[in-house]
Amino acid sequence: MDSQRKNSPIGIFDSGVGGLSVLRAIRTQLPNENIIYYADQARVPYGARSLAEIRSFSEEITHFLLAHGVKIIVVACNTASAAALQNLRKSFPDIPFVGMEPAVKPAAEQTNSGVVGVLATPATFQGRLYTSLVERFASNVTLLQNTCAGLVEEIERGALDGEKTHQILDNALRDMLAHGLDTVVLGCTHYPFVIPQIAKITEEDVRIIDPAPAIARQVEYRLETINAKSTRNAKGKIQLYTSGDAEALASILPKLGFESFPITGIKKGQI
Repeated sequence: MDSQRKNSPIGIFDSGVGGLSVLRAIRTQLPNENIIYYADQARVPYGARSLAEIRSFSEEITHFLLAHGVKIIVVACNTASAAALQNLRKSFPDIPFVGMEPAVKPAAEQTNSGVVGVLATPATFQGRLYTSLVERFASNVTLLQNTCAGLVEEIERGALDGEKTHQILDNALRDMLAHGLDTVVLGCTHYPFVIPQIAKITEEDVRIIDPAPAIARQVEYRLETINAKSTRNAKGKIQLYTSGDAEALASILPKLGFESFPITGIKKGQI
């Protein structure tokens, strides 16, 4: 692969700001890589949408990222991965994709009590990927599931430590704790942003599995496989795009622990 292609950006997309938790891990793992991130905030959340809708959105965004010259695409959304990843790989065979999957396998391996909680969206739980993971790796553990309805919207607002956020998490986790929960799987990329709140509720007695670092390592492995790691010595640049309100996204970034990044709003019909 030529030098110009090696220094092409990594493309990442999510329904909103959740995938920034994956961007953060990729930036830590691969600091010299340029990154383009697309937040489909005009249509967030994806969790309650039909699989057909999510596939359509994912294909649109993939075309957008390819038009910006990305060398790999990270589907930094559990819902979109469950609904569309298989189709994307068939439709775009010349571009490598890295997707999300709930970390059921490591949770099943690490639990001591045999009780694992999974926090994810309805579409993730309904997907064949999740069913397959449970059948293959979790037959000997008790899985407790909760969709945390409304949590994505609170995180999108930047209300990480708000009363409603705490109530949603408390409602989800208290019953799980009563059943002996000792491991929690974050099956939505938005949820790592509320790990401190989860830790408060569980009193830090529960292992919390954030898949983002493993995804970052997988991205590095895939780039190495195709000889596409950046040859730049400088820190990579990050460009954000949103189908929502660019100013609103800029105001949320500090709450999520990020510095300012260039943000471009994409109007309907531009993608």
